[in-house]
Amino acid sequence: MKASFKKVAVALTVAACVSSAFAEMTAAEADRLGKDLTPNGAEKAGNKDGSIPAWDGGLTKPPAGYKADQGYIDPFKDEKPIVVITAANMEQYKDKLTPGLMAMLKKYPTFSVPVYPSHRTFALPQKVYDLTKANATKVKLKGDGIENYERPGFTPFPNPKNGIEAMYNHRTWYFGGGYNRCTDWTPTRANGEFYRVGFCEEFIAGSNFDQLQPNHIFSFYGLYDAPATLIGTIYLVHDPIDYSKGARQAWIYNAGQRRVRRAPDVAFDNVDDGTEGLRTSDDYWGFNGSFERYNWKLIGKKEMYIPYNSYKLNDSKLKYADMVTKGHLKSDLFRYELHRVLVVEATVKPGASHVVAKRVFYLDEDSNLVALADGYDSRGNLWRFYEMPLIEAYDAQIMFQSPYIVHDLTNGKFIASALLNERPAPAYKWGATAKWSDFQMDAIRRRGTR
Repeated sequence: MKASFKKVAVALTVAACVSSAFAEMTAAEADRLGKDLTPNGAEKAGNKDGSIPAWDGGLTKPPAGYKADQGYIDPFKDEKPIVVITAANMEQYKDKLTPGLMAMLKKYPTFSVPVYPSHRTFALPQKVYDLTKANATKVKLKGDGIENYERPGFTPFPNPKNGIEAMYNHRTWYFGGGYNRCTDWTPTRANGEFYRVGFCEEFIAGSNFDQLQPNHIFSFYGLYDAPATLIGTIYLVHDPIDYSKGARQAWIYNAGQRRVRRAPDVAFDNVDDGTEGLRTSDDYWGFNGSFERYNWKLIGKKEMYIPYNSYKLNDSKLKYADMVTKGHLKSDLFRYELHRVLVVEATVKPGASHVVAKRVFYLDEDSNLVALADGYDSRGNLWRFYEMPLIEAYDAQIMFQSPYIVHDLTNGKFIASALLNERPAPAYKWGATAKWSDFQMDAIRRRGTR
């Protein structure tokens, strides 16, 4: 379909426009953290009409009745939508809807956007805020690279000034130093038929290894436990903080061949196994990996409806068969709220290639996480729509995305990844640590022969 995308900058104030200068935060700017800015760099105040509240520290305690073995319960379960946006009334709200959301509303009569009261639940541990402030005047960009950020565990660019700074904040999001989880993916055909792909992960930040490595943001194990055709495939990835100083290293273990080989294609627009071609390697978390193939531009800040506090969607009582319908997960399971977002546009560089020629990311101002994204093909047509509902892990003070959803707007297929509902709770085990020796090529071979 032809995109009707217009530059968001037209709707933004001059004050939100961003300098392209690659300079570290000034001492005066850093002093604002924890005052008129949140400790993570967002505007602390609400908006003029109060539809976005002031940030008051976030959701730092579990609601009454929470038990870890029952999954995250919804602290807002009694709230009702303020409005439900459909194709019939979306013109009234189009200034707060992404092109991808509007395309979904036009394409699927069953798709809607239920809008609830906004709650700024984002919260991180105080130690993260302290590190962010202590380093705010030290970290800076050098080209696409980052300097004075040797150990992950804090936000490098509170109040970012350009697109790459904003995306570095997303790439370095705090996930407790490490997590273990097993979740499910549901590649879904246009007729609503789907199957389950089970995927278990061990993500460890560089700071949570027994031996600290230079230029190391995280290492990752991933293995399939369903379907039978993928069981036994294992990935091992070492990711750098700064790609200008070193590349991603990846290996794959093939159970049939019983050998480990290098996997340099686990990056960029390589298609991940078990996704039916619907998700590229750099789609995970909304975006991950090197910035090198795109030119990045921070368009500005805008108030928009994004999926937030999505506890209902992650209810452990739900079954996937009850969640999936033609073209999308059922809309009444979603919760959209009005929040300020940073709008970042990525356009493929001349001479570079990527199947998604342009991407527009909508990053939650509080958490820096991608909540929505639109993807355009090489002809400028809106092709893919990405939803990454945000949820605060109030037991660990971590905000994360669950699930990751990619829609193909041309053929009606979609995939929801990182679904928790049919997995035993707690699905996430936060704060994981590891030995560096267990994340080496020999170790992946040992795991594969267990």
